[in-house]
Amino acid sequence: MGITRRDALGSLVTALAYIGLAERTPAGSTNAPLNRLVEYGQGTLRAGIRSRYVDNNNGIRMHLLEAGFETTAPRCLLLLHGFPELAYTWRRQLLPLAAMGFHVVAPDLRGYGRTATGPVSFDDDLLPYSMLNRVSDVLGLARALGYDKVANVIGHDWGSPTAAWCALVRPDVFQSVVLMSTPFSGPPSLPLNTANGAKARAGAFDIEKDLAALPRPRKHYWWYYSTREANGDLWHAPQGIHDLLRAYFYYKSADWKGNQPFALKAWTATELAKLPTYYVMDLNQTIAQTVAAKMPSANEIAACRWMTDSDLDVYSSEYTRTGFQGGLNAYRVLTSPVDYDELRTFSDRTIEVPSCFIGGAHDWGVRQSPGSFEEMQHGALSRLLGVHLVEDAGHSLAEEQPERVNRLLIKFLKEAGV
Repeated sequence: MGITRRDALGSLVTALAYIGLAERTPAGSTNAPLNRLVEYGQGTLRAGIRSRYVDNNNGIRMHLLEAGFETTAPRCLLLLHGFPELAYTWRRQLLPLAAMGFHVVAPDLRGYGRTATGPVSFDDDLLPYSMLNRVSDVLGLARALGYDKVANVIGHDWGSPTAAWCALVRPDVFQSVVLMSTPFSGPPSLPLNTANGAKARAGAFDIEKDLAALPRPRKHYWWYYSTREANGDLWHAPQGIHDLLRAYFYYKSADWKGNQPFALKAWTATELAKLPTYYVMDLNQTIAQTVAAKMPSANEIAACRWMTDSDLDVYSSEYTRTGFQGGLNAYRVLTSPVDYDELRTFSDRTIEVPSCFIGGAHDWGVRQSPGSFEEMQHGALSRLLGVHLVEDAGHSLAEEQPERVNRLLIKFLKEAGV
């Protein structure tokens, strides 16, 4: 169905009106009546957003938040959250994007929130958390909702590589992609011409051993999050899950003034040790101990408009119920050779649909993997329409600076012509 110029202008005006409303009404406002149509966040999610459960054709029943569900326009946007997040992470994007005429869908991904019927165990099968199966989760959900094409898939943190692989593997379905916080540098490489004497690239050195050998012994959070102990360290944190998440989100945000990222020179222990301790931890500390040292003051918490206690209650209540293992399984897959070897099937493939990258100017997630931010801009995304670093935003940029992020998303959707 075609979209006329008049329709497009009308949608843009409506979307900007929603952005204005968001600017005047902070997230977590308790002035609005309860939204009885949502499973969580009834006191914070605005009217026009509802929950739904959908069998995703891939073995799970997914909980989702959606807006624009009353529209007849066959255009869908999918919003994919990261860790430790939920569909709720997109609470300030759902209505402005729906105002453009889209059906906007944000699921709790596999192992998270209301999609997880109970706690995930370390001993559960890890295969469903592989990258290609995560793509199957998203693809199956879209088809269950009646869409053989998705106008745009947007991913933040772990949702960013998932969105990237959706667009790389099925460009016939996912017509454009926005990556947030986590750059995509392309599929793993396969060596060329080795039968005729060319040498394969040497395997990666043991970064964990090198970090542990530093004068100040350290460990990388990818490998820590891959351990059996990590879920218990988070779930049973001495300070409680609410304060754990408060400190975690604060420490990675622009509110913590130590977040001043810069390009690292190489994937070496001495360079990686320059990262904050939420990424490269002290060797003998848990993540709960790490973030406890950065707990914001009572005044800083009271002044935080982007993550009110009501917002944080949604996260803490869900993670209290489920634990963190469902999200941590992505790190176990990342540090395993199985997924890496499978993804090398797509070596040298690029993302050919219109794409955009949005990060926070104070987000170390953009720079945590040396070279990825640059590689993304020089080959991995062949139709990259924009790279934006949002001022006064750290890692949780869609929550910290929703109005600026929404304007960039709306601008990209117009430029991509979806």
